[in-house]
Amino acid sequence: MGSTFSGVTAFALMACMLLIGTVLRARIGMFRNALLPASLIGGGVGFALVSLDWSLGYQSSDFTAFTFHFFTLSFMSLVLTGREKSSVGTSIIPGGSWLSVVWVTSLVLQALVGLAVIVGYNSLSEQPISEYLGILVTHGFTQGPGQALAMGAIWEGELGVDHAISFGLIYASIGFVAAFAIGIPVVRYAIRHGLNSNPAARIDDEFLSGMLARDSQVSAGRQITHSGNVDTLAFHLSILAVAYVLTDQYLKFMQPMASEVTLAGVNFGLIFSHNLFFFHGLMITVALRALIDALGFGHYIDNETQKRITGSSVDLMVVATLMSIEFAMLATYFVPIALVCVAAAACTALLCFGLARRLGALGIERAVTIFGCCCGSTGSGLLLLRMLDPTLSTPIAKELAFFNIAILVISFHVLMLMAPILPSFSLGTIVSVYGATFVVGAAAALYLGGRVAKANPDF
Repeated sequence: MGSTFSGVTAFALMACMLLIGTVLRARIGMFRNALLPASLIGGGVGFALVSLDWSLGYQSSDFTAFTFHFFTLSFMSLVLTGREKSSVGTSIIPGGSWLSVVWVTSLVLQALVGLAVIVGYNSLSEQPISEYLGILVTHGFTQGPGQALAMGAIWEGELGVDHAISFGLIYASIGFVAAFAIGIPVVRYAIRHGLNSNPAARIDDEFLSGMLARDSQVSAGRQITHSGNVDTLAFHLSILAVAYVLTDQYLKFMQPMASEVTLAGVNFGLIFSHNLFFFHGLMITVALRALIDALGFGHYIDNETQKRITGSSVDLMVVATLMSIEFAMLATYFVPIALVCVAAAACTALLCFGLARRLGALGIERAVTIFGCCCGSTGSGLLLLRMLDPTLSTPIAKELAFFNIAILVISFHVLMLMAPILPSFSLGTIVSVYGATFVVGAAAALYLGGRVAKANPDF
């Protein structure tokens, strides 16, 4: 049985980092005041332990798979969460559409910025690197660690882009740092100057320490199953497991047939490889949730319980991402990585906060939320939103449910038709398609801004 403990112990070590991060957040003033989440603190501690070889013999590569799977699980769980009824007279479609369009605009903008930075770096450096490593920043920032790892694996293993996996994971880690390093000061400023709509938002002791008071009565979810039959949490995990197994079998069925087709000189089977499990998993989960609702069984899925699964997956994903970073790779390519990340974070902030100025009411809430989504994941965007709207009284959290489906549709030409085989396209083609997408997206965001303001007259 001893041979079975390696993976389990690696997972346990990750979970220990979460506990360490929670304690450090509660006890150290610097972390409390910075409002850093426990996953980011614990992941940083884990990265240090792995880099110093104090991690019980585990290496950064031992945590890579956890990054991929917890990222995928977090989004599939989010899709399984039912859509809550919005307030009377309030539509989530205009706001959700605006969030989706800004996300896709950020997706292509970050790629173009990363490309420009690496082209400039190569013109001055004696050791040039692939321009596609600059483009990869968008999959680490706007898409998150799972997709950065997936794209990196395809680009490196099938298309010859050296170090793509390591760069992708580093970008994703720095993306989370950027989300909170820029997002949290904005949140503080908004609360201090009363720019947010929810007066309940305040930075109190519970907020700072990250721990609720002993007499707190916050609900963790509604019981769906009888404890004498099966635990409610286990029941919800089983539904998520069905979606995971269905996706796995779907890919195994499609991959052999797709491998017989060639697209732009690249085997089409790459589109149906398990590296793109995330995208296919979301489609399967959307279909599964629709079937559950159509059969009248939607009430058996408790949204709060499902959110606990999503949140836990995000926390573990962040820890795994940071612990997956190779210190040697980061040190070797520190300058180009730093230049790309700083440029991507700055342009993303300008895009999100600039476009949000047209929104009027709830502009700061939507700006902070989409910025978090474009630098980390939906989980980091939602966390920043909760700081401004702790009771989620605004419709923005509900708009995120629409957002997660809409982005799959409007970014399809980038994420499915180009991104998996991007190194097979010329840089001119990439700039043309991504540039056109940026222009259309920015124009659409400006147009939708006026409609969003009219859709929420009560705020």
